[in-house]
Amino acid sequence: MPFIKTPVKGMPEQLPADMVIREYVMRQIKDAYRTYGFNLIETPMIEHIENLTGKQGGENEQLIFKILKRGEKLAEATTPDEMCDSGLRYDLTVPLARFYANNADKLPTPFKAFQMGPSFRAERPQKGRFRQFIQCDIDILGDSTNLAEIELILATSEMLSRLNLGAFKVRVNDRRLLKEMALFSGLPEEKLDTIFIILDKMDKIGLDGVREMLLNDGYSKEAVEKYTALFQGSDKDYTSSRTYLSERNMPNSDNDVTRNLDEIIQTATDLLGGKGQIVFDPTLVRGMSYYTGPIFEVELAAFQSSVAGGGRYDEMIGKYLGRPIPACGFSIGFERIFAVLKDNHFTVPDSHENIAVLIDKKAPKEKVLEAMKMAAEKRRAGNRVLISLRNSNAKFQKEQLSNAGYQQFIEIFKDTY
Repeated sequence: MPFIKTPVKGMPEQLPADMVIREYVMRQIKDAYRTYGFNLIETPMIEHIENLTGKQGGENEQLIFKILKRGEKLAEATTPDEMCDSGLRYDLTVPLARFYANNADKLPTPFKAFQMGPSFRAERPQKGRFRQFIQCDIDILGDSTNLAEIELILATSEMLSRLNLGAFKVRVNDRRLLKEMALFSGLPEEKLDTIFIILDKMDKIGLDGVREMLLNDGYSKEAVEKYTALFQGSDKDYTSSRTYLSERNMPNSDNDVTRNLDEIIQTATDLLGGKGQIVFDPTLVRGMSYYTGPIFEVELAAFQSSVAGGGRYDEMIGKYLGRPIPACGFSIGFERIFAVLKDNHFTVPDSHENIAVLIDKKAPKEKVLEAMKMAAEKRRAGNRVLISLRNSNAKFQKEQLSNAGYQQFIEIFKDTY
């Protein structure tokens, strides 16, 4: 069999210069979330297949990398489903639910969890979308109040501010309002998931495209027209769901759901102090079927790109524990943030020097020893010092090292000093 030097399709590999940026971003994320009291945990990349296919991951359940059974168990399998007993996780939420159910008696309530690690989806790779990717999740388990949503929004906003990604907008909605708007329009309740998938395409196909797709799917013209009318003007920035819905003559627009959502918007806006904008977006859907209440996404203003999202999922963990556990979480699109920084030629701020000591092959041992002692002193002072043999093409060598972040070069020859 020939040796294949390229990675498996959709599985990225990182060059040293990229890793400098990625590690910096990871440190900023960890530091920001630590200040908000989130606890770093780790869950396995491999999860029970029963958990991954529990009808909670939406379309992601069609993208699982399944792992075959081993030995006799594999030989005994007679169907494709029987051949697998585990798979690579497609997100961090399902593993978190199992983790909490397994360790609840050892954890405080509420529990503020933070995870960072690779997830896997067998989808078609494209720019900014991979089959292996880093996810960063924060979740608050055991808090049924909107303090959880507010803390998640503030912590993520703090992280984005530390990375100097510019102005950002947090768009919020509630799955219960999505349902109310569809039923008010006369659309069938049993088709809501399909309807929401179409609505979620509005940023790409526009309101006319949503109307056309709904009509093509066979929904009545009267219901479709009434439904799409509710989203006229939704591209404007509203800071109150009650105001938006009352302007469209929605009955009972002032209720527990809208008051809760508006309190999240107002409180988070006040506490952000102008660092970001919080708005009500009635077209925000979020793809996961496990969301039960408020949902949110963060969009970078300069790049018109969503870089984080999440929401409340109060029913998932209770299925593992056998008792209700309120839960709310936020996931950061680490790969998208990295792509934005890299496309904008981001350089990691560093107060210390990066020094390359290049030693000629003919340099005497005593000169080499002196160079190594000097390097040790500079390292103790917090500098990064590379010691390497000097290549015959030193100009090209220095260019490569400059690209890797080295600003100063010390060359050791026979007659150095």
